[in-house]
Amino acid sequence: MSDRSREWFERAVKRIPGGVNSPVRAWKAVGGAPRFVASGGGARIVDVDGESYIDFVGSWGPLILGHAHPEIVAAIEAAAKDGTSFGAPTPLEVELAEAVVERFPSVEKLRLVSSGTEATMSAIRVARAYTRRSRIVKFDGCYHGHVDALLARAGSGVASLALPDSAGVPPAFAAETAVAPFNDRAAVEALFAAGGDSIAAVIVEPVCGNMGVIAPAPGFLDFLRNITEKNGALLIFDEVITGFRVARGGAQELFNIRPDLTCLGKILGGGLPLGAFGGRADIMDMLAPEGPVYQAGTLSGNPLAVAAGLAMLHALGRPGVYEKLEALSARFQRGLEAALKSRRVAGIVARQGSMLTLFFGLERVRDAEEARGADRERFARFFHGMLARGFYWPPSQFEAAFVSLAHSEEEIDRAVAAFDDWAAAER
Repeated sequence: MSDRSREWFERAVKRIPGGVNSPVRAWKAVGGAPRFVASGGGARIVDVDGESYIDFVGSWGPLILGHAHPEIVAAIEAAAKDGTSFGAPTPLEVELAEAVVERFPSVEKLRLVSSGTEATMSAIRVARAYTRRSRIVKFDGCYHGHVDALLARAGSGVASLALPDSAGVPPAFAAETAVAPFNDRAAVEALFAAGGDSIAAVIVEPVCGNMGVIAPAPGFLDFLRNITEKNGALLIFDEVITGFRVARGGAQELFNIRPDLTCLGKILGGGLPLGAFGGRADIMDMLAPEGPVYQAGTLSGNPLAVAAGLAMLHALGRPGVYEKLEALSARFQRGLEAALKSRRVAGIVARQGSMLTLFFGLERVRDAEEARGADRERFARFFHGMLARGFYWPPSQFEAAFVSLAHSEEEIDRAVAAFDDWAAAER
């Protein structure tokens, strides 16, 4: 560990639980102590000791244009000169809402919040009010923020009530959540057969990014759309990661599915704290002051975040953007797979668009149970091996890595060469 990062971490643990403000940043899954970042530009970050790394974390997804993109920085600076917060409506909020609706046909109205967790929490509340039902179905391994009812894991049966997955969550809260394996139609059918008239909504990451990248099996999202409609429940897509990432209109554009509600964040805020949830007008009109569902936020629609988000969406609207991102990501995948094969290191590269995960020791990954079978010790060695070679990867087997438009072909090829070098030494 670098000297100045060590000093900062020692100071941090005295005043911040675990020394970090979000758990995965502590590197518990890979060992060691975290680097403290001083700055970033393009595809690179620089730590407090001046060490530079090509970054594949991208602030966990938002930085699809790279660090400190000039258009984003300019938008924030311009907005800040007019004021940082008003607690009153602004024209930019309306423009951002219109921009989202234009890109997501399933969204007729939306409300801005400050985080993805707020978005999913609020969407669940609206879904319960609209359907007058209380139970929620989620999938094992999908993460929807630190909402009490959604911090749940599977019980003893496939179609079971959930158990709390965090201290401080009363069992009664988790009991209103049912958990099924991702990509398992039979488990979802069993839940609806056992009590479909009590299920308010099914919430899903259409492409999983929090148990590593796992794509939906062919027809699985269509199945969820059909079974929710048949049973009078709502379908909620958590596109906090996939929104504007896997396609201009998110995973729902990619798979041609229209959910009832959509949760957004990350890229939407251009790297600043911003989230949103939206959907059909008749559902969204349940919100106060129009309807009986209360939801509010002092910094919701913050002008700096909204300005950054508008600049981000403008940049992503240029011709060829997603084609370039796909070409870079496919190049990365091909290179990593070739290195795995040539060095005879067991593993797969799971990718959807510009998000990907290396799973060591597996031949396929369809759900959380299979993902948990990955060789995490080898992953930790991989993480530190790549770090030593100048590449910053997510410090967890179960987080997605991200390619950005700031990455060049040369940087992608250098990352592949570094991985090949590590794999040769690993074998």
